[in-house]
Amino acid sequence: MKHYKLTYEQLYSDLQQAYYDARRHKRTKSYQVRFEANLENNLHQLCMELYERSYKARPSTCFIISDPKKREVFAAEFRDRIVHHLYYNYTHLLYERTFITDTYSCIKGRGTHFGIRRLQRHIVQESQNYTVPCYVLKMDIRGYFMHINREHLLKICLQTLCKMALHRVSKHRLERWIEVVDYEFLEYLTREIVLLNPCDNCQMKGSSNDWDDLPHDKSLFHSPKGCGLPIGNLTSQLFSNIYLNVLDQFVKRTLRCKHYGRYVDDFYVVSADRDYLYYVAQKIKTMLHDELQLQFHDGKMRLVSVWQGVEFLGAYVKPYRSYTSRQTVSRMREKIALLSQKPQEYCIASLNSFCGVLSHGRNFRLREQLFLYNKELNQRFSFDKSMLKCQILHTAKYML
Repeated sequence: MKHYKLTYEQLYSDLQQAYYDARRHKRTKSYQVRFEANLENNLHQLCMELYERSYKARPSTCFIISDPKKREVFAAEFRDRIVHHLYYNYTHLLYERTFITDTYSCIKGRGTHFGIRRLQRHIVQESQNYTVPCYVLKMDIRGYFMHINREHLLKICLQTLCKMALHRVSKHRLERWIEVVDYEFLEYLTREIVLLNPCDNCQMKGSSNDWDDLPHDKSLFHSPKGCGLPIGNLTSQLFSNIYLNVLDQFVKRTLRCKHYGRYVDDFYVVSADRDYLYYVAQKIKTMLHDELQLQFHDGKMRLVSVWQGVEFLGAYVKPYRSYTSRQTVSRMREKIALLSQKPQEYCIASLNSFCGVLSHGRNFRLREQLFLYNKELNQRFSFDKSMLKCQILHTAKYML
């Protein structure tokens, strides 16, 4: 069978597309402006390094964020982000073909709202439309990103690439993956990205005191040797799904759990049998430790009745309806209180974002409280009758 070989010209063309993807929503950032100032030379240099297999990632920048909760983030150099987008464009469809339907995170068309709808569907099916008692077992992994074994992840990635080589690209295309992507190049790039230790020579932004109250299992600086992926990289999101696809296959194929779903490291099983759910939890705990070297978070395991309501992905799911979770609403209130200090363009984008989130649940009274009864907002912005769309009130006397 003919193996596809990537040419320099094609690689450069793909790098250009990756650059446009990487700069999206970042046109005014200083690092993007610097790269764009000498765009052609920068892309040719990066292309030559990749083509000659001499590419090496540059040191990342590490900092702490507090919204929505305290996290450690590693930001790669902009040129490395272009490489991440290049790798993602080459491989994400290939990897996603191996995922189960109920893997929700970082997949087009399968985001948080899709995950919430799937949970509702699983509950309705297992409870026979809420006519029999039914329970949801929610589980979590302790310090997931910080404990991913990079060597084991590389092994899983290479095995997946090998397994998919002779599979057709899609039902509409007769070509096989090995005929449309350069496998030798993908294997090289996979090794370069996966095995990179983001802590090597990283530049720490902010004060060292920012890390004082961050738990050790949330920091790469305290990860076991050879473990940890940087939160913030596009490829880390993809690799996190690849790593836990092993868990998904185990739960679906070995344990035969019909009603199961996962978003990153938050996952659930729905069943009418409480004892079965405890059995599943013990099997998953053992599997995570033995096969993936991950620790099951016992403190976050919850077994709840569907009649009490289930919180998942920022929503509170109850029989025949769902609401926005209290944590999400609290963050909205905090951000709305700070909008008077922000430019109007930022405010309108934030308010419409809140409207979009609230539109997926029964939240009309909440929308009234947040928007209609807020005098300061009504001096500057107008809302439609359903309070699901916000516009700037041009006649407002309030001026920034």
